[in-house]
Amino acid sequence: MEFGIFGVGDLTPDPVSGTRVSEYERIKAITRIAVHAEQAGFDVFAIGEHHNPPFVSGSDSTLLAYVAAQTSRITLSTSTTLITTNDPVKIAEDFAMLQHLADGRVDIMLGRGNTAEVYPWFGQDIREGIPLAVENYALLRKLWDEEVVDWSGRFRTPLHNFTSIPRPLDGKPPAVWHGSIRSPEIAEQAARYGDGFFVNNLFMTTEYFAQYVNYYRERWEAHGHGASETAIVGAGATLYVRPNSQDAFREYAPYYYAHPVLSSSGPLEDAAVVTGATVGSPAQVVDKVLSFREHFGAYQRQLFGMDQGGLPEATVHEMIDLVGAEVLPVLRRETDDAGEQASAAAESTGSGAERPVAL
Repeated sequence: MEFGIFGVGDLTPDPVSGTRVSEYERIKAITRIAVHAEQAGFDVFAIGEHHNPPFVSGSDSTLLAYVAAQTSRITLSTSTTLITTNDPVKIAEDFAMLQHLADGRVDIMLGRGNTAEVYPWFGQDIREGIPLAVENYALLRKLWDEEVVDWSGRFRTPLHNFTSIPRPLDGKPPAVWHGSIRSPEIAEQAARYGDGFFVNNLFMTTEYFAQYVNYYRERWEAHGHGASETAIVGAGATLYVRPNSQDAFREYAPYYYAHPVLSSSGPLEDAAVVTGATVGSPAQVVDKVLSFREHFGAYQRQLFGMDQGGLPEATVHEMIDLVGAEVLPVLRRETDDAGEQASAAAESTGSGAERPVAL
């Protein structure tokens, strides 16, 4: 199982100190967090694409290229790239380029975006969000899979005898995840192509997101990719960890309640029980993350949101060190043991899967 950090690049005042850093400082902080994540033993760093305030992450591939130059091991991903308002040709070329610069350490998470005003800025209509996502991804796959492309569709100028450059590194496109909050059509798309499906596990209950994971698993099997338990699932969660639980809840409370979206989940103590809000001591964090398997089944990637809502950068680095030292080793041991047990059970029943089972 992979563990990582994901963020949206928000630029909001610290509700405790009132400090609001500059765009320059926030962008540099994101890159420092990514580098530190690798040093602390995380497997993935992901950044989302936004084009409206209060965000600074309008060019995710550029930011990740800068991080790639300062790292050597960690997988670099987006969370998410907008498949609806970006030109698939530009996505194909930007992320193939990033692949080459990062020696292949690149994933891409695709999503529709949920900010209505962004669509007309890029000449699109939010009411066409699902058709745009479906058609644009079909073109993206074609651009990566075929050297010379002829194509026409509803939303883009036709292509004739077109080659996307550079070509994917070693002929293998970046691994693709489809991110979703409330769209079964996106779960269907991920299952059809045999791609990963990622639920952000924020804002609503974990049980709510489980219904989409279950649907994706059913469709994965229906499309002939193997047993449902071999489907490629990822999940998010917010994370605030301190050496003891009392400090974690006390310190995080003002950031949680000042956040217009996170706080919609209700009182922090309740959110920490029924949503992906993961708050407490290292031992509590381990228990909470392991509990996600009860909802999502065997899954392969867990990403933590750790730097949103104006949290001081110094606090984020302290949490990265704490998670790296006291959380990741335990999670890896527990999930490795569970994976070995699942593999042994599969062998004993003769139900081999196309992909290794991960938890």
